[in-house]
Amino acid sequence: MSRAKTLFEEENVHRVFEVSLVLKGLFALSEIAGGVVAYFISQRFLLGIVTAITQDELTEDSRDLVANYLLHQAQHFSVSAQNFTAFFLLSHGLVKLWLIVGLLRERLWYYPTAIVVFALFIGYQSYRFSFTHSLVLALITALDVVVIGLTWHEYRYLRRRKAAA
Repeated sequence: MSRAKTLFEEENVHRVFEVSLVLKGLFALSEIAGGVVAYFISQRFLLGIVTAITQDELTEDSRDLVANYLLHQAQHFSVSAQNFTAFFLLSHGLVKLWLIVGLLRERLWYYPTAIVVFALFIGYQSYRFSFTHSLVLALITALDVVVIGLTWHEYRYLRRRKAAA
């Protein structure tokens, strides 16, 4: 049997799906924590942290892309952006965590629900990306696309398995 065929056996794809859910669950927990922190942190405090972190790098290279990006984001972190960030992270994290628990429990109705919800997140994230051009938002969106594909595959696999049983 070829290596590629072995890699894409249902058992292996299922493992990748479960690992992606666990990773996504950990990320959801970090989003929840980040949402709480974002709600309570002030722009002044954030700017102080980012300045302390980037100061040495900017001293060495005043055109450092990452350091300048972080500093720029901290300087323009308005109350509106703070409220959006807190709400987005909390809601996104809580909804994802709820869906992930259902998917790990292999409840069939969670699969199409997760696909729809993740697709809605992708739509909204793409809309926000058109304004912010945030690399983090692009990475979250890419991860959601991968998880949708795995969720769809797993849903079809579970339906076939349950129908055969």
